[in-house]
Amino acid sequence: MFTDFHSHILPGIDDGSSSVEESLKLLEIEAEQGIKRVVATPHFYANHDSPERFLERRENAKALLEKALENRIDMPKIEIGAEVHFFRGISDSEFLPELTITNKRFILIEMPDSDWSESMYSELESIYYQRGITPIIAHMDRYISPFRTRKIPEKFSKMPVLVQANASFFLEGGLTSKLALKLLKEDKIQLLGSDCHNLTKRPPKLGLAAEVIRKKLGEEYFERIENYGETVFSK
Repeated sequence: MFTDFHSHILPGIDDGSSSVEESLKLLEIEAEQGIKRVVATPHFYANHDSPERFLERRENAKALLEKALENRIDMPKIEIGAEVHFFRGISDSEFLPELTITNKRFILIEMPDSDWSESMYSELESIYYQRGITPIIAHMDRYISPFRTRKIPEKFSKMPVLVQANASFFLEGGLTSKLALKLLKEDKIQLLGSDCHNLTKRPPKLGLAAEVIRKKLGEEYFERIENYGETVFSK
């Protein structure tokens, strides 16, 4: 099942969809592109929000969207998670399981835009070894470039994490797209996301990225992405 692992389709909770109507249109586009499952990952910032307030707002937004999706069998299945911005002490946070994706075994982590210390890498590993939760690194493509990867892909390939890349990584063309395909081929990218926010500046384009992968690398690499996706939802 082709899954969008990074989206902001819950209405009115963050800088993503502004309404139920917009959420439905975003999901319709996802369906047209062959997406069968969408993980809703609204932003969570521990320094700006409390877990209790966030979870309440997320539940309200989820309820509104689920009501609008009643009897819409043409739509992708919705799974609930969060895009959790990294913070010191994240691995010790008691509320961490509440921010995981559906079955509480995987969590989407957004890393800071600055250089990362070794202690930050260690804390990501602690999420896995101490909490039994596998970090999914959100939009790794934002932290690297064709000319300055800072060996981040190599570092993550040796850690108990999965790496998610945005559709745009494969669609920018030139050296950027070549790097995206190279990393995917080397198994340094395991999951994909649209990171869609709205219908104008950041619409869903994951289906287009899938076409590029199939054309440039072949069906086997796309199937590998799907298989990784299924591991997230397996019991």
